[in-house]
Amino acid sequence: MKTKYFLFVGSVVLLLLAFTACAQAERDNPPQSDEPAGPFATAVRQATERFSDVEAAKAAGYGMFMGCVNGPQEGAMGVHFANGDLVGDGALDPTLPEALIYESEGGKLRLVGVEYVVIAEAWHANSEMPPVLMGQLFHYVGSPNRYGLPAFYELHVWAWKSNPNGTFADWNPQVSCEGYTS
Repeated sequence: MKTKYFLFVGSVVLLLLAFTACAQAERDNPPQSDEPAGPFATAVRQATERFSDVEAAKAAGYGMFMGCVNGPQEGAMGVHFANGDLVGDGALDPTLPEALIYESEGGKLRLVGVEYVVIAEAWHANSEMPPVLMGQLFHYVGSPNRYGLPAFYELHVWAWKSNPNGTFADWNPQVSCEGYTS
């Protein structure tokens, strides 16, 4: 009976050591992808992959809006290309973000995320509740605001570049406006 007990305890100890070694290896060698995980970020990447080329975004009706947006917190939002027709339609579609966000690197624009935007008055014409898309509650931005827009709701999704503050945070400390020239 003692032999079986020691074999059992020994097996458990070996399994624990193996799991610990695997966990340590994962910590020492994290995944190399810069892309955030999760179903919303994945859906955004699939829907916007064609806009990795800013010329394709322009052809689809997106235009530069306000240059590169720095923030009061660490980091930036980046260079926004907005589609005015989508911003003004009062609707939200995960496959059609109202704005695409780029970061300037080496004189080229790299797609890093998107922003969903809906004018509050247009939204509330059909709904009393704030907008929610794929389970994510939008942020309210009152008017007047630094963008010169009427009150609106917005949601950032850092689908192409990780954000240590979270996939849906407004400001990304890994995004910079340093390389941006108008």
